[in-house]
Amino acid sequence: MSYFDWIVLIISLLGIILYGVYKSRSSRNLEGYFLSDREMPWWLILLSIMGTQASAITFLSAPGQAYTDGMRFVQYYFGLPLAMVVLCITFVPLFHRLRLYTAYEYLEKRFDVKTRIITSFLFLLQRGVSTGISVYAPSIILSSLLGWNIYITNVLMGGLLIIYTMSGGAKAVAYTQQLQLIRIFVSMFVAAYMVVRLLPEGVGFFDALKVGGKMGKLNVITTGMKPNGGFDWSDQYNLLSGLIGGLFLALSYFGTDQSQVGRYLTAKSLRESRVGLLMNGLVKVPMQFLILLIGVLVFSFYQFHKAPLFFNNTLVEKVANSTYADSLKIIQSEYDQFNNRKLALMEKYPRVESGMDFSPVFQEELKNVNRQGDSLRKSFKQMIGKSGVGGDSNDTNYIFLRFVIDFLPKGLVGLLIAVIFLASWGSIAAALNSLASASVVDFHKKFVNPSMTESQDYRIAKIYTLLWGIFCIVVAMFAYNIGNSLIEAVNKLGSLFYGVVLGVFLVAFFFKKIRGNAVFWSAILGELGVITLFVLNEKKIIGLGFLWLNFIGAVAVIAIAWILQLLISRNGNSTVSIQDVSGIPQK
Repeated sequence: MSYFDWIVLIISLLGIILYGVYKSRSSRNLEGYFLSDREMPWWLILLSIMGTQASAITFLSAPGQAYTDGMRFVQYYFGLPLAMVVLCITFVPLFHRLRLYTAYEYLEKRFDVKTRIITSFLFLLQRGVSTGISVYAPSIILSSLLGWNIYITNVLMGGLLIIYTMSGGAKAVAYTQQLQLIRIFVSMFVAAYMVVRLLPEGVGFFDALKVGGKMGKLNVITTGMKPNGGFDWSDQYNLLSGLIGGLFLALSYFGTDQSQVGRYLTAKSLRESRVGLLMNGLVKVPMQFLILLIGVLVFSFYQFHKAPLFFNNTLVEKVANSTYADSLKIIQSEYDQFNNRKLALMEKYPRVESGMDFSPVFQEELKNVNRQGDSLRKSFKQMIGKSGVGGDSNDTNYIFLRFVIDFLPKGLVGLLIAVIFLASWGSIAAALNSLASASVVDFHKKFVNPSMTESQDYRIAKIYTLLWGIFCIVVAMFAYNIGNSLIEAVNKLGSLFYGVVLGVFLVAFFFKKIRGNAVFWSAILGELGVITLFVLNEKKIIGLGFLWLNFIGAVAVIAIAWILQLLISRNGNSTVSIQDVSGIPQK
């Protein structure tokens, strides 16, 4: 990056930190640190919810996901609008009426302490690990820009994030996310504009879409049906898995994950929470669509320009300095020839009065050329995995970043890098805040020191924020060879736990006769079942898209709890009183 880019980057980051510290003035107690004194308006709730979702992973990995796999990832969000409606009718009114700090407090009122603890523990486990992966995302940027070891950048980024989060609590998170999202939307629009502007003369936006579409990247709707007529359960993203699996995942994420529940518990009224959530349901799908569309535009851009053999240049240099340097030269030479053939072909792109004509013959020629390039890239990736090199052979997370660094003008590079940092800080700060709140409220004040003063509450909240920040840095150290795009890895991790936790809450709401012992053991058995399915799927013993784990986990908990309650009732061993969904014991 140029000096001007560094100036833009540093000023952007310092400005957000100072603004967050300024806006973080709140009561020095748990209500102020975790819930912003419950005074946030709906529009700030909306921006905070979206900012918590829109991490650096979204803006680094989603365009790369579309570049490699097309737009079908957007189906993952199709169940979200319906989930927002369901939550506004069920979960949100109850949480506000009980004035909870965490969602898991309700489960103790409805069931017992051990049910509250198991669900809070599952949240802490999955959110802590996924936040560690989120810390790794901006570390990729520093590592690529400065050539630093990824472990050093993990410590640097994690340390900055800890300071940033500890300084302000929930109010700083909410107000800085407001500015972050505005900058993010503007910058991503500018990035999309620049992709189109940098296309050859006579090639416009719709031409770029045509190229992407003909090459299979505009696959927004996929049915998941096999050519022989059966349904492909191993297909990760399709209409059915998005509507059903995505619905259950969204219900759990926004209804039981403290990183999101904590955002709308800060609202000054029930109406503000509902409006914020409903607006999120309306805005999120188009937003994700447009971010993925940038990845398609970048793919089309590289049809008219030379594409890198591998988008993580640090690993290319590492191979070049290894014993495989001669092999790399051969592959690079063949890849340069591929680029020349592709560019020569695109120069012959048939022109018609309305734009460009993508004939079937031309389409097949371009596909064949790209298959040759993919084959060479695959050979290089195999080289990365050999002894003496070592590294992540998946460069999906570097595609958009490489485009930004190589092609955008000075100043704009710094702005785009700042945006990715800001997105990371906003989402990770919210996650650390929620991890600390669950640790303090569900564990420390429950088992360690229930009678702390307000000032002690405030101090211990900051200590837990620090501890979780350190934990996330440690997790980030192991995220280097994760093998997936980061956005897919985080969602896979969430699907291991979200369905089970949601199942516990659904039992609490809708199955009044099921009591604590039954639902506790059903959660444990359900979680073991989901993990077993995941392992079998990873070993290719079964074929199952990860979104289905959310549906299976929730249904399994309900079914097991119902069966266990029948057995317990017949044996006359249940002594826990039946409670209604308000959490008040029935007379």
